[in-house]
Amino acid sequence: MRHIVQSQKLQHVRYDVRGPILVEAQRLEGEGHKILKLNIGNTAPFGFEAPEAIVADMIHNLPESQGYSDSRGIYSARTAVAQYYQSRGLTETVVDDVWIGNGVSELISMVLQAFVDDGNEILVPAPDYPLWTGAVTLSGGTPVHYRCDEANGWNPDLDDIESKITENTHALVIINPNNPTGAVYSEEIVRGLVDIARRHRLVLMADEIYEKILYADEAVTPVHHHVATFAEDDVLCLTFSGLSKAYRVCGYRAGWVMVSGPKHLAEDFLEGLTLLANMRMCANVPAQHAIQTALGGYQSINELIVPGGRFYEQIKLANRLLNDIPGVSCVEPHGALYCFPRLDPEMYEIEDDEKFVIDLLRAKKILVTHGTGFNWFEPDHFRLVTLPDAELLTEAIGRIAEYLETIRR
Repeated sequence: MRHIVQSQKLQHVRYDVRGPILVEAQRLEGEGHKILKLNIGNTAPFGFEAPEAIVADMIHNLPESQGYSDSRGIYSARTAVAQYYQSRGLTETVVDDVWIGNGVSELISMVLQAFVDDGNEILVPAPDYPLWTGAVTLSGGTPVHYRCDEANGWNPDLDDIESKITENTHALVIINPNNPTGAVYSEEIVRGLVDIARRHRLVLMADEIYEKILYADEAVTPVHHHVATFAEDDVLCLTFSGLSKAYRVCGYRAGWVMVSGPKHLAEDFLEGLTLLANMRMCANVPAQHAIQTALGGYQSINELIVPGGRFYEQIKLANRLLNDIPGVSCVEPHGALYCFPRLDPEMYEIEDDEKFVIDLLRAKKILVTHGTGFNWFEPDHFRLVTLPDAELLTEAIGRIAEYLETIRR
C-alpha cells in the first residue's frame, strides 16, 4: 500500500497555538512533568466556570435538543443575537441576518469557503489569530498580512493596509479587541478601516469575540466600537462573536455571524453560506439554547474586568511583571486575555522563536506561544495567556525571567 500523506492544501497552513510546541508539552507530560499551559485562552482549567443560569438553561432544554435544528440556528438564539445588535445601534438587524455555528472558528471557515475563490487576496492583521490565515489558505485564497503598529498601541497601520491592496483584494479582516495584543481600537481607527473598505469595495470581516472584555480604570476607559455601525448601507460587514470567552464556556462551542450592509448585493454569497450550513446539518443544539440566556441575563463578565476582578488584576499583574524583566517590553493590553511582549534583539539573540519557546518549555515547564505563530514578521515576541491566578501567574513569569537571564547577551 502506498504512503498516505496529508493534502497539499495543508502545506502552508499553520496553527502554532497548538502545533509542535503542544506536541512537545505532551511528550514532557508523558515523562511525568507538570506543564503550565499558557498557550491557549481556555478559561475552565483556571477556575472560570459558566454562569449557573446558562448551565441550567442548557440542562432544561436537553430534551428538546435531540434532533437537528434549522441549519442557521434555533429561532430563539438568532432572535437574541439580532436584538443584541439592534440595542447597539444596528436597528435594521433581523433574525435572517444571523447564522449560529459551533463557535466563531467554524463560522470563519464556513464564511471563507463560501466567499473565497482561488487567488483572492484577503487582508489579515499581523499579528493575527492564526485561524484566519489558515482558513484563508485552505479556502484557496492568499492571506496578505498588514502590520499593526506596536509603537502606536498595536493599532492597525492604515497606510500599510492601503499599500497592500491590489485588484485581487476582496476582504479586510479586523480583530478588535485584538488577539494576541489586547489592543482596543479607537473610533478613529475603526472609521479609517471602514473607509478603506468603502473606497476599495472590500467586504469587512470583524472578529469581535472579545468585545465584552475591556479593562477600564481611572487612566484608561477603552470603548469597543462595532465595525458594522460605521459600515452603514454601502459596505457589507460580517460580524463574528460568541459565548466562549465572556461567558467562560469555551467547550460549549456557541458562536454566530451577523450580516449587515447591502445584503441585496450579497444574495448569491449568502446562498452559498446557507448551503454550507445545510451540509453540516446544524450547530450543537444544546449550546444554542445558552445564547438567549447569556445575552439577555445578568452580565457576570462585568465583575471580572474591573479593579478587583480576576481578569483585570491578572492582566495588569502580568503586564507589570513582564515589563520588569530586563530587555522585555509589553504594550499594556486594554482588552482580551493575553500579553504579547517583545524581547529586545540586542539582549536576546533569537533567530527561531519556535525553538525559543520549546527551549523555555523544556527548561521551565512553561508553555507559551511564539510570535511568528501569530504571523508576526520578526522572531522577537511571544504570547502569554493571563488566566492563572495571581500566585501562579507570578511564579510562571518568574520562571520565564529566570530562563531569559540564562540566554541574555
